[in-house]
Amino acid sequence: MSERRRIFVVAAERSGDSLGAELIRELKARAGDSLKFAGLGGAAMAHEGVESAFDISELSILGFVEGIKAYRRVVKRVDEVVEQALAWEPDAVVLIDSWGFMLRVAQRLRDQAPHIKRIKYVGPQVFATRPGRAKTLAEAVDHLLTIHSFDSHYFEAEGLPTTFVGNPTLERPLAGDGPGFRARHAIPGDAPVLAVLIGSRPSELKRMYACLADATARLQAERPDLRLVLPLAGPIAEDARARLAGDARFAGAIVVEESEKADAFAAADMALACSGTVTMELATLGVPTVTGYRVGWMTWAIARAFNIVKLRFISLVNIAADEMIISEFVQTRCTGANLSAEVGRLLDSPEDRAEISARLKETTAMMRGEGGASGKAAETVLSVLDS
Repeated sequence: MSERRRIFVVAAERSGDSLGAELIRELKARAGDSLKFAGLGGAAMAHEGVESAFDISELSILGFVEGIKAYRRVVKRVDEVVEQALAWEPDAVVLIDSWGFMLRVAQRLRDQAPHIKRIKYVGPQVFATRPGRAKTLAEAVDHLLTIHSFDSHYFEAEGLPTTFVGNPTLERPLAGDGPGFRARHAIPGDAPVLAVLIGSRPSELKRMYACLADATARLQAERPDLRLVLPLAGPIAEDARARLAGDARFAGAIVVEESEKADAFAAADMALACSGTVTMELATLGVPTVTGYRVGWMTWAIARAFNIVKLRFISLVNIAADEMIISEFVQTRCTGANLSAEVGRLLDSPEDRAEISARLKETTAMMRGEGGASGKAAETVLSVLDS
């Protein structure tokens, strides 16, 4: 019997953890017991048998200044991951998303063990900022699995073999029971419901909470019949509940665990969300969404001064459609007044919401392509292993 091949999978954020778990499942389905897995991830990858040496939530960092502050911690964790990988002696390492962290891991593995195949899953958003990263990545890894159809040429131009697999987020089953959710939480069938998503990272909760709280307070003052539903992401749930408990602006809000998210989305007339993966999930269901985002002020100032961000939009759905389907309010425009005004406008216009819902479903269907993203990713990983 031949020795089992070893694949080391690394995910440093929650969204990457989900991608990693789905990839591992698909690899198991294709190769069975011929593969062994180890690595770094969260709860989803742990469910697939990959236990992590530390909590990945501490690596969930956004922003230039925030990255500088966390530099020593990140470098320490990079060293630990590389040491663990080298000791385990994998045939291939799959590095998922999280540009800065994964680049350092890839470069050190390249320098210390060039025989190990290095596969990057989700490329840096070179279409939005810093196109030079394509060349940097090409020098660090052997293959890229990209989830966007519109960015492959950036990396291929630098000589990096690239496979477009699709975005698994667009394929995850999210159909929920809206009437059942309303019944469980005593929401009248004719009451308008607003799903409020306050982020999945501690930094997002810190920066977005006050803005979203102000927006919902304004909306409730104007619309006493409006019901707020807050599905809490696991990594921030405990902190969020502590904040919500003493905040009169969320009095009467229905706060639920992430396990009820699909039902909450199905019950919602629209959503107010911190920008992120959740906006893509809402889009696949056709839930009209208003989104906002804030980064640290120093990071924002640097981005503006050096014109780092090149895109008109921050939401991938808007980028793909090249139009504002999801209403966006970023940094200085991300205020309670602006967010509440846009949510109120859409709540007052069923016709606009219906049109937006149709465009969201149409755009995400286009982005999904043929489907089977995780399966394509697994097939590519196996082919790289065999090359």
